Amino acid sequence: MSTRVIAAVLAGGVGSRMGAPSPKQLLPLDGRPIIERSIAAFEATPEVDEIVVLMVEEYVGRVEEIVADAGFTKVTRVLPGGETRTDTSFAALSAMAGAADTDLVLLHDAARPLVRPETIAACVRALGSAGAVGVAVPSGDTVVEVGPGRDGGEAIARTPDRSRLRRMQTPQGFRLGVVRRAYELAMADPELVATDDCGVVLRYLPDEEVRIVHGDESNIKVTNPGDVEVAETLLRRSREGAGLGAAS
Repeated sequence: MSTRVIAAVLAGGVGSRMGAPSPKQLLPLDGRPIIERSIAAFEATPEVDEIVVLMVEEYVGRVEEIVADAGFTKVTRVLPGGETRTDTSFAALSAMAGAADTDLVLLHDAARPLVRPETIAACVRALGSAGAVGVAVPSGDTVVEVGPGRDGGEAIARTPDRSRLRRMQTPQGFRLGVVRRAYELAMADPELVATDDCGVVLRYLPDEEVRIVHGDESNIKVTNPGDVEVAETLLRRSREGAGLGAAS
């Protein structure tokens, strides 16, 4: 049986920081909903066989309409997400109960609509020799670790070596058996605190190497109102660059 690649586009949160009346994943980005653009990247990646979408429960029907209108052929299900990012990832993995441990899964934040098919394909290739991979870009800023200051405020406690720091993006990819084991342990831990799926594997399967795939600075996460304008600017530059390439 050949290995299948299943992508889960995760949109379980409402994105309260956007201040919009509906989840941020439904906001228009250059004429198309953010979530549609995220799904489209996986639809356009030949290595991806199937797409599962997780959405805020009351908007599942709306996303089903978006999928139908866009003519996506790889989307097999649109399911309710969980209350937290971790819950939504676990719901996605639970929906893959019939898949084999040797299959590959890509977990992607729907709020990253500018992910490139080339990045997705690079994750799949990396999983040929790794059980877990994360997309990351170098940190351009100095990052400091803080501690309590003398007057009760914060003070710099440590400055890590910036050359070794990376900013994580998505997708994050796994052999399904690896991430299943990690999440089984995580969901049984009452003190679970996690912000991404690679972090869950690192904490609960510490012997499992998480390989890094180089990401793209344009793969931004739409979190605040100004991010939509930034994303539209990046889209416009991408189209202009493609036009120049075609002209040359």
